[in-house]
Amino acid sequence: MTTETELKFRVAPGKLSSLLRKGGLTGRRGDQTEQSLVSTYYDTNKHRLRRHGLTLRVRKIEDHYVQTVKAGGTGGVTRGEWEREVSGASPDLEKTKHTPLQELATRKLRRKLAPMFRTDIHRMAQGRRVRRSQIELAVDRGRIRAGRRSRPVAELELELKSGHVADLFRLARDLERKAGAELDLRSKAEQGYLLVSGSGSGAQRAESIALKAGLSPREAFRPIAHSTLHQITANADPVRDMDAEGVHQMRVGLRRLRAAISLFADLLPRASTARIKTELKWLTAELAPAREIDVFLNESIRPITEQGVPRRGARAIRKRFSRQRMAAFGRARAAVMSARYRRLLIDVAEWIEGGRPRAHDDRNDERTIAAYAAELLDRRIRKARKQGKRLTNLEPMQRHKLRIRIKKIRYAVDFFESLYSDSQQKELAELSGRLKQIQSALGSLNDFMAHRELATEAALTAPPEHRRAQAFASGVIVGQERKAADGLMQAAAKELYRLRRLRAVPDVRA
Repeated sequence: MTTETELKFRVAPGKLSSLLRKGGLTGRRGDQTEQSLVSTYYDTNKHRLRRHGLTLRVRKIEDHYVQTVKAGGTGGVTRGEWEREVSGASPDLEKTKHTPLQELATRKLRRKLAPMFRTDIHRMAQGRRVRRSQIELAVDRGRIRAGRRSRPVAELELELKSGHVADLFRLARDLERKAGAELDLRSKAEQGYLLVSGSGSGAQRAESIALKAGLSPREAFRPIAHSTLHQITANADPVRDMDAEGVHQMRVGLRRLRAAISLFADLLPRASTARIKTELKWLTAELAPAREIDVFLNESIRPITEQGVPRRGARAIRKRFSRQRMAAFGRARAAVMSARYRRLLIDVAEWIEGGRPRAHDDRNDERTIAAYAAELLDRRIRKARKQGKRLTNLEPMQRHKLRIRIKKIRYAVDFFESLYSDSQQKELAELSGRLKQIQSALGSLNDFMAHRELATEAALTAPPEHRRAQAFASGVIVGQERKAADGLMQAAAKELYRLRRLRAVPDVRA
């Protein structure tokens, strides 16, 4: 087995080739090579290999074929790679021995394997010497094809051949400054699978995380954090396209990463983590108005046009917030187009790879993630239940903090789900469902508070010719939401009362 440590970037097409021809980048240039690479990726129709975190491809290089098995966490920088030469374009499962694919390589799998998609790439590569590290800088152009669907490939890869990961990121920052390179964690395999499913350009949800119970908490944090960063980067294009679901999913990725930082706070280095949290809060704040106004417009304003509210008032308030929505989405788009965003992605990726546990806490080296998860969930559920008993007496800010606490527990359940056995999944699903209902109810209550401020401001600042009509429309919105709030409060209190600590604990054999 070899390990592949690489970073992928999107660069404006006009700048791709010039990066190899021109100087100015960190490191001494080496020889340049060119290759035509035609690769076919294989899986079952139900994508069994992908579900196990594996990819299987056969690549034609000149007049011979190389079969590659890859394994690694979602969006990770380092992956395991097993290569063997094969006699033709079809996979040879006999040559998957001593790879993670070996356990799955049955006769049944052999019968069900089929080509999923193909990549046809022209690669120009050049060696770079950065300090004491050897890095390959490769420009890939071509297409990915899945049946009748296809998409272009135009990307730049940095692969660490020898040396230190810090030098890889040193060159990455240079590329960002001089060529506007943007980190893109999606592999060609992932892009191919998205093409197969027909969802390549839309908003991307979080993917499941596979953890082994014997990992240390710090080792487990790495795939969790990579998964959240992957969700953030995968939604950059939808945000740039001013897609509401893309904004929402990027915000979910940011919240998941911030929740992971909170859940693992006792073992993350304080100084570097504080800098990362500051940048994550910045991006979250740039996206927040777009989501807030979009929800207000679609869930509160548009429905009142069908509820007897005078057209003049409904039309005026809808027009006002439609303009604000466009401005807010423009703000989100500008943030994702900025150099600060590009630097944030590189900083987070390096922080995940290079972070070290706090030296004074020896327990972090002794505990497994299974034990850590069980202790963490038990402690946080107990605190949430205790605070939930006083829900009706909580001030709005206290209620908001309880909602965040519930959200973190729900994300923790998602992060640790793979640690539980099949027999434990029912109890875990019940807990997750209950947390979702509490979060939804408290979230709507929080939205109502924000909507009340928006509606009040709209009524007070409306132009004279629309003031009365718009004030009436705003009053209808506030009144309806106030009435709904009572039911939501009761629903949240009921589910909090039913919230129970997990009887099941992670399966230590996982």
